[in-house]
Amino acid sequence: MSRNHVQSARRPAPAPAAGALELGAEAPGGAEQAYLELLARGASAEAYEQPVLLARAENRPPERIAALERAKLLALRVRTELEGRRRREAELSALFETAHDLAGLRDVDAVLQAIVQRARSLLGTDVAYLSLNDPARGDTYMRVTEGSVAARFQQLRLGMGEGLGGLVAQTARPYVTDDYFKDDRFRHTLTIDAGVRDEGLVAILGVPLMLGPHVIGVLFAADRRARVFEREQIALLGSFAALAAAAIDTANLLTETRSAMAGLERANEIIKEHSAVIERASDIHDRLAELVLRGGQVHDVAAAVSQVLGGTVEFTDTADPRSLETSRTEGHAVRHGGDWIAAVAAGGELLGALVLRGRPGLDPVDQRTLERAAMVTSLLLLARRSAAEAEQRVRGELLDDLLDARDREPRQLRERAARLQADLDATHVVLAARLESPVADAEEAAAARRRLWSAASHLATTRHGLAAARDGGTVLLLPLDPGDTAADVARRTARHLGTAVHQPVTVGASAPVAGLATRPEAVAAGYAEGRRCLDALNVLGRGGDGAAAEDFGFLGLLLAGERDVAAFVTRTIGPVAAYDRRRGTELLRTLDAYFACGASPARTKDELHVHVNTVAQRLERVARLLGDDWQSPARALEIQLALRLHRLGAPPERR
Repeated sequence: MSRNHVQSARRPAPAPAAGALELGAEAPGGAEQAYLELLARGASAEAYEQPVLLARAENRPPERIAALERAKLLALRVRTELEGRRRREAELSALFETAHDLAGLRDVDAVLQAIVQRARSLLGTDVAYLSLNDPARGDTYMRVTEGSVAARFQQLRLGMGEGLGGLVAQTARPYVTDDYFKDDRFRHTLTIDAGVRDEGLVAILGVPLMLGPHVIGVLFAADRRARVFEREQIALLGSFAALAAAAIDTANLLTETRSAMAGLERANEIIKEHSAVIERASDIHDRLAELVLRGGQVHDVAAAVSQVLGGTVEFTDTADPRSLETSRTEGHAVRHGGDWIAAVAAGGELLGALVLRGRPGLDPVDQRTLERAAMVTSLLLLARRSAAEAEQRVRGELLDDLLDARDREPRQLRERAARLQADLDATHVVLAARLESPVADAEEAAAARRRLWSAASHLATTRHGLAAARDGGTVLLLPLDPGDTAADVARRTARHLGTAVHQPVTVGASAPVAGLATRPEAVAAGYAEGRRCLDALNVLGRGGDGAAAEDFGFLGLLLAGERDVAAFVTRTIGPVAAYDRRRGTELLRTLDAYFACGASPARTKDELHVHVNTVAQRLERVARLLGDDWQSPARALEIQLALRLHRLGAPPERR
């Protein structure tokens, strides 16, 4: 009884107001009316004791007090019924709201969170949570919690049959316990008990989430004190579990539908992409066919493929050698960095490559388009080669005439060269090229020589030079570009021809020759010099390389046709001689004395009448000018020969 109720019982009853009826008044139906007023205003259960207490305090007749007791019990029963109805109304409202959330499902996690929150609120529990089964792992795990404070509890996983939740998930039946740790109907585990203990739970109610005959999870309501869950509360939680299962099922269906829609959209995109690819393939097929029929050029093919593939395509003969060989061997375009390389080949001969830039990602159809373009390019090149073979024969005939000095009329030579886009007045290099891989079969050897001549002729045509087959190899007459040396041209030609015929090619070069229209005999002399350099390469074990006489040091004096002694001296000791001229020093004289004294600084200083430190300083300067290896046997021999030739060519006063 509250303090207010006691005070009300001890006060004397006030005089009844006009037209009003006080509690406990002596009037028919007075008791019932008092309790009706209490019911009408929704008074607490304690307030229903007040009329009886007041009547006793006023010494009312026993009959009156008994009537009030009966009215009180009846009013309390009505109050209980009304509270039950209000509670059921609230439960139905919550279920209706949850069903409404489910109907407009957008986020399954939000719906499940709302279900757990409402279950906790209506059942008046400390905690509510929901777990879902994991078929892959064969257990059940926490999905949503409300009111939980323990991290370990929120991350629990229960094996089937473990703990109360595992038992519900296994049996598909609700389970309730007033005191979890004293209940031995289910299997306790250290992990689960530790999580429940961290959360401080005592009374737990769990109901299964069912989809048809299958349990997909468990919905829980739990208190941190002992409690008995009523049948109505178990039924209410079961209703929420049914809605939660429906939400999960709906979400799964939505996920499957979205996945199916995404799959359909992707399939539609793929169909569109394939359609576009087929259209592009058809377009390029028509363009390439038209190019072949009207005799188009290689650059026309590259331009057409560039437009279709959306990148930049060019024909080249200097693509990455490894990628080029892989493409030729496999017959497919290969990726090199951000580019695509498709070999242009005919039979065993590599003619070049189509290189696609700006399209690092290339689908298979576009890749086949590039490969088909390479095939068309090879057909165009073969067709052009057939037409060019006559021109190549003419080039060979002109070079043969130059080698044999048959036509000594400069005007006729210039006219014949001009028709072949060659300029005999420019400086040229005569190159002797020969295959180095021995071939036992005579037919194979002849085929290899034809391939070499074909590759050399193609190179000569592109470089505005001449080429001819001679002495089991090939001779080329190529113009010398500014900044190039004969040795550069020889090495570059050896690499190019070797790549084209797929076996080593050795190339010897002459010194630069000029004025061939007026002195065609220089071509024959240059060819002889190139042959000597080629033979020297083979003797030195450098087959497959390219070189000119300048690459062989003093041996080059024997190989060169004109014995360019001054050039040899300049290449060998020129920096030292130039230093002496500029500074007025005696480095050349010191070198001469040093070698004459058996490379002894002590004897050299006596010969020169200087201090030994002076000799050492001069030799250090020589090393900086000629390189640290100037005293190696080969370099020392060349330097001594150059010193002697320098003395022979110097004025008497400077010897």
